[in-house]
Amino acid sequence: MKINYVELKSPITPINQDHSKTFLSDIESAGGFHLVKNEISNFSQSDFCVIFIMTGGTEGIFLENFEIFSSKPCYLLASGESNSLAASMEILSYLKNRGYRGEILHGDAKRIAERINSLYRTEKTLRKLNGMRIGTIGGSSEWLIDSEPDEEAFRNLLGIEMVHISMEELLTEIQTGGYTPNEWTEKLLSLGYDKKEMEKSFNVYGAVKRIVEKYNLSAVTVRCFDLLTTVHTTGCLALAILNAEGVYAGCEGDMPSLVSMIILGEISQKPVFMCNLNRIDTEKNELIFAHCTLPANMPYKMDLTTHYESGIGAAIAGSIPEDDFTIFKISNDLSNCFAAEGRILENRRDPNLCRTQIKVSLSHYEYFLTNPIANHHLICLGRHQKALEDFYRNI
Repeated sequence: MKINYVELKSPITPINQDHSKTFLSDIESAGGFHLVKNEISNFSQSDFCVIFIMTGGTEGIFLENFEIFSSKPCYLLASGESNSLAASMEILSYLKNRGYRGEILHGDAKRIAERINSLYRTEKTLRKLNGMRIGTIGGSSEWLIDSEPDEEAFRNLLGIEMVHISMEELLTEIQTGGYTPNEWTEKLLSLGYDKKEMEKSFNVYGAVKRIVEKYNLSAVTVRCFDLLTTVHTTGCLALAILNAEGVYAGCEGDMPSLVSMIILGEISQKPVFMCNLNRIDTEKNELIFAHCTLPANMPYKMDLTTHYESGIGAAIAGSIPEDDFTIFKISNDLSNCFAAEGRILENRRDPNLCRTQIKVSLSHYEYFLTNPIANHHLICLGRHQKALEDFYRNI
């Protein structure tokens, strides 16, 4: 990965070139990326660019180029040599007092590299979301009484366009039938589940996939419980395959959860599990999350069984790696979010819960009992809380 940077230096202040070279090299090694010098005139054209404040006395140079620098957030890299930090503080104060975004990157190489990686992911995600088209098929389920999306907030703050598609259009596509076999349909078929149920599930997948392509969608959520009484199957496998193919796909018509899924997926670059909280052991800080669908590329092992509530169709009972995880949810009007990190302790197979079930260790259980952001939450592997908080601060 390449990170662009531009240099600001005073013509009269001496520079320790060896120190500057070592400073940048140490950050590269800690961050696993390459720092590439750029010209100030190209700052606004770069997707992400750091401003290396090499010396004091650069405030006036910054101001001379303010029209260029004000085009995007200013991340000021300060080495601690030659009054670099002092100048950075003056510049950041100027920015913040005028409502512009910015931050000083200073400290040891590891901390600076972590901040650059986190901020890079934030900016990349914001660019990806801007102009994204996401579909809702059939609207939200009636029990999601606090999950009605604020479309204006999604559009104005994230640049997301919601596309409304009727359930009748999906049912017509299902009746048409057909799907294109791929590695995920073949993998699921190899599990030996009832072929008639698999065929019905794959027809739903084919139908949703054609709608995604027709409307040029990057993500979709389906009011999937309507399928139980109309075509006598579920959308679990359809959503599992779409997610594995890179199309964010959520269930129950829950649009805020779909947006949360997109954000978490783009920040983490990991598959995302949309799930319910089922139980909390308040003595041990252990929680159980479950749902009947998850991305087919997320579990290391999986079986197929019926959808929990209906006892029909096909649903994945997957085993997710017992590792660090991040949980996330953003509210329906983007005014609030929750992000935390924990550890997956074990995979469970309780017949009285949805089919993929994980027990986790998480110290923030009070949030779920006192101020939850609706029902569904989103989980991925890895530790991404800081990057998610950066993202939220920058929308």
